Amino acid sequence: MCNMTFEESCGDNATERMDSVARALEDVLSAALPQGCITVGVYEAAKSLNVDPDNVVLCLLATDEEDVEDVALQIHFTLIQAFCCENDINILRVNNMRRLAEILGEMKPGGEPMDLHCVLVTNPQSSTWKDPALSKLNRFCRDSRCLDQWVPVISLPER
Repeated sequence: MCNMTFEESCGDNATERMDSVARALEDVLSAALPQGCITVGVYEAAKSLNVDPDNVVLCLLATDEEDVEDVALQIHFTLIQAFCCENDINILRVNNMRRLAEILGEMKPGGEPMDLHCVLVTNPQSSTWKDPALSKLNRFCRDSRCLDQWVPVISLPER
């Protein structure tokens, strides 16, 4: 077995592939938001995972540099990751919470800031979601797991 990172295994195309995956993530989030298929916040995500884990298609765990030393947040992440792995839910770590806030909006309807540390993408109530961008993310997560990267990290580029 080889212990290369996903980027190393892709060779020269690693940067292009990571950019493509980051764009796919932005596309998935942009498509899911108007459909009401986004759950935002660590506690809200935990409640949603408890009620209907089969409906969750993707879990994002987002941090910035100052969050790395937040022990409570890291404990929440560990528990959410374990639950997602047990229930075959793809997980991505996302760097650049500012860009994530730009995509999803920073405020709840009441003007309260959103907790973007955990974001779930769910299937629309009407049907199973068939989206090429989501398929690309699922393939990326599957390929990463084959390389023993169970929670790959995506850096969302600035726009």
